[in-house]
Amino acid sequence: MLIRRERPEDVADIRAVTAAAFADVEHSAPPVEADGVPGEATLVGWLRDDAGWIPELSLVAEVDGKVVGHVVCTSGDLAGRPALGLGPVSVSPDRQRDGVGSALMHAVLGGADALGEPVVVLLGSPDYYGRFGFVPASSLGIDAPDPAWGDYFQARPLAAYDSSVRGKFTYAAPFDRL
Repeated sequence: MLIRRERPEDVADIRAVTAAAFADVEHSAPPVEADGVPGEATLVGWLRDDAGWIPELSLVAEVDGKVVGHVVCTSGDLAGRPALGLGPVSVSPDRQRDGVGSALMHAVLGGADALGEPVVVLLGSPDYYGRFGFVPASSLGIDAPDPAWGDYFQARPLAAYDSSVRGKFTYAAPFDRL
């Protein structure tokens, strides 16, 4: 498996992988759909067109020349300071539980740290993301965009983290369209 930066020719494959990965996911609100593609696949396209897009943190997992996974971090805001929002993380259904998601997570967190980013936040399962060092964001004084997210809103401090920066996190603008 090769983890590498997204290239322009990967866009259609990333959309297909993301759509397949989230095809059976239940949403608390109706997913945004375009051309019959689930909201997460549409979101990745919107993020790519946003000022918060960080090309260095849009990574694919490739096996035998085929894109089988994708992860992205985009610029967000934590009390007026930079912070990253992670997601979506997508793995082809036939490659889930093969370590693809873990490899993508380690790569994107390492890349974010190398770029000097202070913290990464995400909305997801504490059981899964805890293995990558994520903790409830509230334990670090980081407030979720929606307080109902509770411990599912998590944060991972990186080397440049400043524990005095506390407050509400705001995702890149396309997340507000969901």
